[in-house]
Amino acid sequence: MSGVLLLQIVAIPLLCFAAARDIATRLIPDGVSIGILVAGIAARAMVGWTEAGISLLVAIAVFAALLPLAMRGLLGGGDVKLMAALAAGLSPFETWSFVVATVFAGGVLGLAYILGRYLVPETRLAPGGPLLRRVLAVEARRVRRRGPLPYAVAIAIGGTLVLLNLPGA
Repeated sequence: MSGVLLLQIVAIPLLCFAAARDIATRLIPDGVSIGILVAGIAARAMVGWTEAGISLLVAIAVFAALLPLAMRGLLGGGDVKLMAALAAGLSPFETWSFVVATVFAGGVLGLAYILGRYLVPETRLAPGGPLLRRVLAVEARRVRRRGPLPYAVAIAIGGTLVLLNLPGA
């Protein structure tokens, strides 16, 4: 199994899970980031230990660059960990592509939330209803109250786009 395939098999489902959990709870489990980090380091080690070390340094730099945003409340701590974990499995150029794709996906997500304030109707939360309906009702309430964005959705989109376009995929 190639390192790229390993990273795709592990990271894409975990990114989707992180996005779903972020929508539902605004929390990203640490295990998701740890799983992506371990798979990423293993994938880069299959290319070479030097490449794995460089990717790990880039991941630390991503974490250090995003940490002040989390400390100011502009980005969640789970989002910072998730982005750094995925960066550990990518080359520096691929990490840059991931960051750019994530920023663009975040912009679209932000626009959707701005428009959602005006377009999402008031819904009542029915106890015991289907899970998807309850999650949508809670999310509609968050949109109207200008709650925080579930930025793991943007991270999952950016990460998946980059992972599916890796050389050797």
